[in-house]
Amino acid sequence: QVQLVESGGGLVQAGGSLRLSCAASRRIISIFNIGWYRQAPGKQRELVASITSGSSTNYADSVEGRFTISRDNAKNTVYLQMNSLNPEDTAVYYCNLNPPQRNWGQGTHVTVSS
Repeated sequence: QVQLVESGGGLVQAGGSLRLSCAASRRIISIFNIGWYRQAPGKQRELVASITSGSSTNYADSVEGRFTISRDNAKNTVYLQMNSLNPEDTAVYYCNLNPPQRNWGQGTHVTVSS
């Protein structure tokens, strides 16, 4: 089981930006595929961005062109840069392996006000 800790969430106005960080407990970022997921109130958790061990990236249609996933192997951290945020992006954001481990972290809350 790999521990991943999310941070960087907050309250932002529509059109603003945030950068989320996902720090791993050990050196796994360069080995495993990592995903950023989100769960909005009353909705299912969904995968919004993923990065493979070979640095290929993939995005949900709803965030394509606005979100960018990247990683820093030296820091054992995966990032999610979120631009042009809108209220529909309000959710708890989690990182996990892709496909995900059974256990999830606490997540980081993102609230976008209109």
